[in-house]
Amino acid sequence: MNGNIILIIIGCYFAFLMFISHLTSRNNDNETFFIGGKKSPWFLVAFGMIGTSISGVTFVSVPGMPLHIDMTYMQTVLGFALGYLIIAQLLLPLYYKLNLTSIYTYLEERFGHKAYKTGASFFLLSKIIGAAARLYIVVLILQRFVFDYWNVPFAVTTTVIVLLIWLYSHKSGIKTIVWTDALQTFFLLGGLIMIIWQLMSKMNLDIDGVISMVQKSNMSRIFIFDDWHTKQNFFKQFISGIFITIVMTGLDQDMMQKNLSIKTLKESQKNMYFYGIAFIPVNLLFLTLGILLISYATQSGITLPETRDEILPLFATQYLGNMVLLFFCIGIIAAAFSSADSALTALTTSFCIDILDVKKLPASKAIVWRKRAHIIISVLFVLIILIIKTVNNKSIIDAIYMIAGYTYGPLLGMFAFGLFCRKRPIDKYIPIIAFTAPLLCYLIDSFSTRYYNYQFGYELLMLNGLLTYLGLYLISLKQPKLKKGSFYRI
Repeated sequence: MNGNIILIIIGCYFAFLMFISHLTSRNNDNETFFIGGKKSPWFLVAFGMIGTSISGVTFVSVPGMPLHIDMTYMQTVLGFALGYLIIAQLLLPLYYKLNLTSIYTYLEERFGHKAYKTGASFFLLSKIIGAAARLYIVVLILQRFVFDYWNVPFAVTTTVIVLLIWLYSHKSGIKTIVWTDALQTFFLLGGLIMIIWQLMSKMNLDIDGVISMVQKSNMSRIFIFDDWHTKQNFFKQFISGIFITIVMTGLDQDMMQKNLSIKTLKESQKNMYFYGIAFIPVNLLFLTLGILLISYATQSGITLPETRDEILPLFATQYLGNMVLLFFCIGIIAAAFSSADSALTALTTSFCIDILDVKKLPASKAIVWRKRAHIIISVLFVLIILIIKTVNNKSIIDAIYMIAGYTYGPLLGMFAFGLFCRKRPIDKYIPIIAFTAPLLCYLIDSFSTRYYNYQFGYELLMLNGLLTYLGLYLISLKQPKLKKGSFYRI
């Protein structure tokens, strides 16, 4: 299969998305763009969120994990599941009680204006970098296997991909995204299953044979309890998974915006339960695919690439035939679009509401500013992807979680303090605490690595949140406590 056919696949896929956009874009006001008029079906949101979370990074990175860390990533995934339960029981009731559009307006009501702006700023910084990093890996693959054939510059490829996403999402925002994400999740999971099926056929395996191969593989290890120095220790991975979910879903405007587009709290919680449970078998399938690919390479004498992100693309494009390449292209395009389109919509929502305060403007002027913000953030996506290309030297999925550790940590500390402590910090000092905590984390990590041979992994997020919490406590010692029944607790 050559680049022309792949380009035709992309064109047909995009045309289908534009058709859905046309059907869902009859109302173009800001309420529809931000929260879909609170009419989104919960089951559709739940299914679509699977694709949003998986993204193109998971599609190419997770299958390569068994080569270096076995199946220990499942320890983190189990933590994710518990994290979703906590979000459903703790954060969703708060957001619905306050009838929020942007979840960071809670910080203004609980702490003050500076805390609100600080929280929104940290989200914007973290989300735009993380979303651009996710999209980068997909653009890079398309560049290598399609656009290099015509000598198209990487910058042009990036611009075209972001433009396509902007085109079908700029009119009705979250109302369109809910439907397109569900469609793209279907294609993503369909692509994953079909790749495994084709690989099973080449290896003459049935389902029982796959299970047996995984069980007998020396890469099938999931749990590590005895080594505290490794990043793959169960307690580090499991607890980190809980907090990663809380901050990257529960404190993330992108993921919560879809939940807030659902009419009732009860239905929104159903969405979170279904989504959290579904995440376990989906990731297990990705890891199983990784073991099958590595086993196939061993049987066939194929040399594996050094970077795990390149293992699945290598097999899909060179060794498994045109059918696998077809499913790979559909799956990775679906994963990329479902992650990037919702991130673009959430960033536009947060920037408009939290930074520009468009709710204070007349409706017609607010729509104009929302459209301008959507374009500006799309341009930033392109610029950040180009920067990432010049500095990338490690697995993207690790880089995303490390970025989250530094940028979502202050959000974790601020929301935890707001929910579990009745003290009220001095608002003007909160930005100082929020920016100091990540800096201290970096220094502590550098010190422990150099002198104690202990390198922080995903648990850096918890340390960051704890330092933020302690800082907020220190600047609130002389302040009166909030009365019971205030926003600090549901």
